[in-house]
Amino acid sequence: MKEIPEGYHIHKNGGGLVQDTVKIDETVYVGPNAQVSGDARVYGNAQVSGDAWVYGNAQVSGDARVYGNARVSGDAQVSGDARVYGNARVYGNARVYGNAQVSGDARVYGNAQVSGDAWVFGNARVYGNAQVSGDAWVYGDAWVYGNARVYGNARVSGDAWVSSPLYIQGTKHALTNSKYGHIAIGCHEHTFAYWQEHYKAIGHAEGYTKEEIEQYGLFIQMFAKIGK
Repeated sequence: MKEIPEGYHIHKNGGGLVQDTVKIDETVYVGPNAQVSGDARVYGNAQVSGDAWVYGNAQVSGDARVYGNARVSGDAQVSGDARVYGNARVYGNARVYGNAQVSGDARVYGNAQVSGDAWVFGNARVYGNAQVSGDAWVYGDAWVYGNARVYGNARVSGDAWVSSPLYIQGTKHALTNSKYGHIAIGCHEHTFAYWQEHYKAIGHAEGYTKEEIEQYGLFIQMFAKIGK
C-alpha cells in the first residue's frame, strides 16, 4: 500500500498523490506514480501521469496532458490539448497551449509561449519573451529567447536566436534560417553554399515547376545575403 505523507491524499481518479493545498477537479486523472503539490491547480479533463509532477503555482487545464518525467512548475500554464512529456520542463510564467507539444529534454520558461501546433523538443530552450506558434518546430540544441518569434512552418534546429530567424513562406514549402549558415526547405536542410549549387536538382526531385525553382533560387540568394 502506498505511503501517504502528512498533508496529502490519494486522488480518486487514478490513484496519484495530491497535496491538500492543491485545487483539483474530480474529472482530472492523476496516475498512480504522478504527483500534484503546492498551490497547483488542475482542472477539466487534464491528465498527469507517468512520473510527472505538477507543483508550485502551476496550472494544467482543458484536455492537456503532462506525462513521462515531465515537470510543470512556477506560474506556468499548460492548457487546451497541449502535451508536455519526456523529461521536459515548463516553468516560470511560460504558457503552452493549443495543440502544442514540449518533449524530450526541452525547457520552456520565462514569459515564453508555445502555441498552435508548435513542437519544442530535443535539447531546445525557449525563454524570455520568445514565442513559438503555428506549425513551427524548435529542436536539436536550438535556443530561442529575447523577443524572437518562430512561426508558420518554420524549423529551427540549432544555435541561439535572440531575434526572429529569417523565414519565408514559399509557394510549396517554407524556407527557414534554421541554424547559422543553413536553410531548411521542407524536409531538406543544407548550408547556404550547398543550396546555391544544388537547388535546381533538389527542386526537380521534389517536383517543382521551372517557375517555382527560379523563385526558390531567388529566395536562397536572399538568405545568403541577409541571413545568419
